[in-house]
Amino acid sequence: MADQHVNHGALMDSVYKGQRHIYDLTRKYYLFGRDTLIEGLDTRPGMSVLEVACGTGRNLAKIGRASTGVRLYGLDISAEMLKNARKVLGQDAHLGQGDACSFDAGAVFGEAAPDGGFDRIVISYALSMIPDWRGALNHAADQLAPGGELNVVDFGDLAGMPRPLPAILHSWLARFHVQTRDDLNQAAARAAADRGLTLTSHRGKLGYFQLHVLKNA
Repeated sequence: MADQHVNHGALMDSVYKGQRHIYDLTRKYYLFGRDTLIEGLDTRPGMSVLEVACGTGRNLAKIGRASTGVRLYGLDISAEMLKNARKVLGQDAHLGQGDACSFDAGAVFGEAAPDGGFDRIVISYALSMIPDWRGALNHAADQLAPGGELNVVDFGDLAGMPRPLPAILHSWLARFHVQTRDDLNQAAARAAADRGLTLTSHRGKLGYFQLHVLKNA
């Protein structure tokens, strides 16, 4: 597991060392559904919000602006991406490097880590880049506080898009080590059932994105 963490972290650093400077500018044109997720978080002051694979910090910054009084946390395996996140968020969030599949909140965030889990956890277009994406999904679900929610958005099945667009998109995404997870819906259902969570799912227009919310009792 340690070797896998190091290798994937190094890969992500190599991918984003240069791209991190233009990441948000370019990704806004095809990472749809992120803002829909943020708008549906339903937070209250004092809640803890963790983004797994927080990247440049764009989502956390937007969550902070929309959700007054929440405590923001960001985790990423890429040290390069965290450089951007720290510039964007400054002291407004607790940030740390860690593996989405195995992180320990206390080890990553120290005394700032919330007791009893996180009230909201966000994974936005990250499972399609994580080799053990099911492990990451399950591990995130295990970090929920009572009443907490895990919100996941990623590429969908693209079934509603006219040919040859799905094939072109898949080929282009593969250049960045991105692979759509067509069975994410089933994996989310299994993660919810195994933990007694409720699951709500939404399919974006043309099947471009999928949004899943797993809620703890």
